[in-house]
Amino acid sequence: MKKPTLTAIGGSDVRPRADAEEFYRALEIDVLARTLWGEARGQGHIGMEAVASVVLNRVKVAQGHGGKYWWGGNIIQVCQKPYQFSCWNRSDPNFQKLQAIDDKNLYFASALRIARRAVAGVLPDHTGGATHYHADYTSPYWARDEIPSAKIGHHIFYKLQEA
Repeated sequence: MKKPTLTAIGGSDVRPRADAEEFYRALEIDVLARTLWGEARGQGHIGMEAVASVVLNRVKVAQGHGGKYWWGGNIIQVCQKPYQFSCWNRSDPNFQKLQAIDDKNLYFASALRIARRAVAGVLPDHTGGATHYHADYTSPYWARDEIPSAKIGHHIFYKLQEA
């Protein structure tokens, strides 16, 4: 009798490397798109691209620190780091909406297109390398004495020196 194998770990019918990479890439795109939708759906496609750039710039900083940094080392970690992108905070009104949204929503479909371009490495950075941003109606403590690198829609972007 042939010993059974778990196809999730590597049965003969599984292309482990390619399928795992494809799955992870799809997950990165989905998490990034949900972040863009939750944070910037009202800012137009340039505003969503700018938020995507912040995520990518944070990943780039982490890569310069051996793949690790306090905000995470990859797209998923950066997006879902607690209290960094408020749409992922369970107390945020967008959190429940974020879980239910799908590509039938015009703004989410746009966010998916932007996220695919970001993950593919072909997204322009309109933020001047920003690693942080905030809404223009707030004044967070960390932005005091910092010089903005861009203002796009209702978001103000910063490339903080710590990064």
